[in-house]
Amino acid sequence: MSEHLKGIAPFLATADAGSFTRAAVRLHLSSSAVSKSVARLEARLGVILFERSTRRLQLSSAGHAYYATCKRVLQELVEAENVLAEQDGELAGKVRIGVPASYGRMRVMPALIDLCEKYPQLQPSISFSDRFADLFEERIDIAVRIGAPGSWPPTLGQMPLGEERLIFCAAPAYLARRGTPLAIADLDGHDCIAYGRGDGTAAPWLFAGEDGVERRTVSPRLTVGDAEAQTAAVLAGLGIAQQATWLVHEHLASGAIVEVLPACATPGLPLSLAWPLARQLTTKTGTLLNELKQRLTIS
Repeated sequence: MSEHLKGIAPFLATADAGSFTRAAVRLHLSSSAVSKSVARLEARLGVILFERSTRRLQLSSAGHAYYATCKRVLQELVEAENVLAEQDGELAGKVRIGVPASYGRMRVMPALIDLCEKYPQLQPSISFSDRFADLFEERIDIAVRIGAPGSWPPTLGQMPLGEERLIFCAAPAYLARRGTPLAIADLDGHDCIAYGRGDGTAAPWLFAGEDGVERRTVSPRLTVGDAEAQTAAVLAGLGIAQQATWLVHEHLASGAIVEVLPACATPGLPLSLAWPLARQLTTKTGTLLNELKQRLTIS
């Protein structure tokens, strides 16, 4: 095993630095020692890892492949050491977290800020995206997802956080000016603010009907492809929108936005925490899952 590890550090340093000289500075070795170490590695492997010229040093095609493998193996070694270091249960170290854009900014970030204060050694790296990221490909430890877990791959663990609720809402100033709708049919005489889908069309509204949840196509005054911007339009008094309660919770509490047609409110999408089942559930990840569940579960 030790034979296989020889030369890897000089090889990786040279690839990252782009020269034997700069790699030698990083490793506190001589340039000759680094060069000879890489040459011995190439001889042992039977391949050329670097294409050398008088002007530059760059990885060969075999070198690129070997570099990627070495990086992955070293990362797994670091993760294995982290597992051992976490046996005391302290929430510390690096963890990658993927969250939906608006929900992540408005709900997950306050929870993570609280956790960073509670656990000073925690080092989260947070990515924001509304697409369903590949947790394995992007090496994400924990993700917050909005959507039906039944449509997820079986390779992901799931921890439910509850279900969002969709309500119709508007600013008091708008309702004072245009009147309050008392039935779904009344919306035809109002300015509607719709959520814009990726193709530019307006997403239909959902409302509670006699036969369960029904869909209704609207002719919006304004179509907005961002949930927070849609809320801003509602606050500005531009019309009525259907939004998830987690988006407008504070505005409802302050009275800046009021709910209309409460009998037509419907359940929205479920929210869950997800993690890769194939990756060992470390003490750190398990603790963080439980901490996030306590802060994000919808009551």
